[in-house]
Amino acid sequence: MSNTKQIGLWTTTSLVVGNMIASGLFMLPATLAVYGGISLIGWLISGGGAICLALVYSWLSKLKPVATGGPYAYTHEGMGDFPAFLVAWGYWISIWCANAAIAVAFVSYLTAFIPALGNNPLLSVGTGLAAIWLLTWINTRGIKEAGIVQVVTTVLKIAPLVVITLGGLLYLNTDHFVPFNVSTESNLTAITSCTTLTLFAFLGLECATIPSGKVINPEVTVPKATVLGTLLTTVIYVSSTIAIMGLIPPDALHKSQAPFADAAASIWGDWARYLVAGGAVISTFGALNGWIIMQGQLPFAAARDKLFPRVFAHENKNGVPSIGIVVSSILVSVLMSMNFSRSLADTYTFIILLSTLTTLVPYLFSIIAFVMMGARKNNLNGTKYTVATLAFIYSMWAVMGSGQETVYWGFVLLMAGLPFYAFIRIKRQL
Repeated sequence: MSNTKQIGLWTTTSLVVGNMIASGLFMLPATLAVYGGISLIGWLISGGGAICLALVYSWLSKLKPVATGGPYAYTHEGMGDFPAFLVAWGYWISIWCANAAIAVAFVSYLTAFIPALGNNPLLSVGTGLAAIWLLTWINTRGIKEAGIVQVVTTVLKIAPLVVITLGGLLYLNTDHFVPFNVSTESNLTAITSCTTLTLFAFLGLECATIPSGKVINPEVTVPKATVLGTLLTTVIYVSSTIAIMGLIPPDALHKSQAPFADAAASIWGDWARYLVAGGAVISTFGALNGWIIMQGQLPFAAARDKLFPRVFAHENKNGVPSIGIVVSSILVSVLMSMNFSRSLADTYTFIILLSTLTTLVPYLFSIIAFVMMGARKNNLNGTKYTVATLAFIYSMWAVMGSGQETVYWGFVLLMAGLPFYAFIRIKRQL
């Protein structure tokens, strides 16, 4: 494939960073404020677990350099058809559910500039649909074009975060970190709670592996992008949290509806709120673009292996699995529109929680696939075993942190794919 239709290191890294940093970061400091400075330990533990996962995926990308579909492709190589189908089924559903949530968040942040969006459901839905289908069109133009959008939006979303972080560190008030644990919980319980809250912010670290068939020199580029993107995101998360906590007292921070906006306003005045609002709009728009890239690549990989309907394996003249992108965007549009109905809001929130769980399941399968592939190729040592074990524990902890009800319904969701698997296998035998 010509390099003009492929993406390089910086675009691939921006895919990792852009998909991980979505709307959640802008509210997390307020959520963590109830624990105080001890929440930074939770960030560091989550970052450590995420780096272990990133290392596993970087090693997997060396064992199987061209692996379009990432976690799906690795599971297929290491464990066979059925586990791979479960990963593809669950991860695909997770992507379009998450995209619907990101589209809603995009519209929500845009109300700072267009207040009418806040009380006009028809306008809100129309704006969300316009964003989804604009990015769908861009993605069907080619991976290179979608990659350019991803690089630009990633740079623009990081810029205000860096400005606020640097400003916050200059005006840091260390009294806000005393006592270190402001909650009524023990230090261990508080750290555990903070780790559970923060670990979901690292979902998406595997994104460089999914379009690996469209990456220049994937055996080098993908592992570098995966580790570099995860490290960069960890630094942004920890440093920005320190800055926000250092600017706003814990009590006020916990009550804040927009902690980054309040922090910016405390340094530069009310006009700075628009800086943060703009950053949040760009952040969600960029994340939506990045995940739309994913929603075409994953069913394409499964269909190519005859584990998804054959139509998803079709590529247009730009070398893009356009049918998978369009079908997924239709599902995203339906779900996003449902979210603006108040009667369905609680149900939709629960669906998003399920989508998070179905992202974690591929992590677990990928880790086991890595061990099995590494053992077959005599490519394992004590360090890799240790890192894989830590990554597995981290992922299991995240699954358990999702709650019993979510795990229950997540299992039901995965099992709902079994009739589709049976139908596809029967068709292959005819």
